[in-house]
Amino acid sequence: MRFYRSINRIQAMTFDLDDTLYDNSMIVEKAEDEIIKTLRQYEQLKNITLSDLHAEKQQVLALNPEIYHDVVIWRIETIKSLLLKMGISTLKIDDIVQQSMACFNFWRHKMQIPESTHQLLATLASKIPLAVITNGNVDIHKIGLGDYFQFSLRGGADGRSKPFPEIFDLAVNKLAVPAKHVLHIGDNLLTDVNGAVNNGLLACWINIYGQDIYHLADAKCLPHIEINHLSELDNLL
Repeated sequence: MRFYRSINRIQAMTFDLDDTLYDNSMIVEKAEDEIIKTLRQYEQLKNITLSDLHAEKQQVLALNPEIYHDVVIWRIETIKSLLLKMGISTLKIDDIVQQSMACFNFWRHKMQIPESTHQLLATLASKIPLAVITNGNVDIHKIGLGDYFQFSLRGGADGRSKPFPEIFDLAVNKLAVPAKHVLHIGDNLLTDVNGAVNNGLLACWINIYGQDIYHLADAKCLPHIEINHLSELDNLL
């Protein structure tokens, strides 16, 4: 554990999800591969590739730059746009989108949560209120973490995504704890660390790859605390 700034007494914690509370590597990739398999069941889509999906995603973003705040809507609109371009009947599009998203969501929630994470969250939750602030689409209840958190906020559905202020402000208001006493924990230096610091929260960077923060281009500001393992958080209370 390293301290870069002085900290106030911690009265609540907010957590990022992906690559903070569990290993997210290859989870989204697997889910997208399964979407492609689902789409290929249809004759007009039998030759569709993941590259086609990613290219369409960028075109949808170019037409509506603000859509990136909500990854769920962005994915739905990407699939719809791709289906239209592939000549799929508008009567079938909603059903295919629903089937594709159900497939994606099933595989998106197939990560393994370490027992040590469960133990830590149970310990922390017995001392202070905990909440989730995520830019992703993972449902904490579907991965067995719902009992530890007061609530979970998601970019798009609950305001612009991190690092923008709305979602941090909402979390602070719902916790009813001053921002300067809320510690946000995450792996991303821009969305988590910069977002938390700029919005008056305490920031904890979980350095999962053992990198030197002083040599990282994404380091716009220093966090209050740097840790390498979640278990270190218990030492703060």
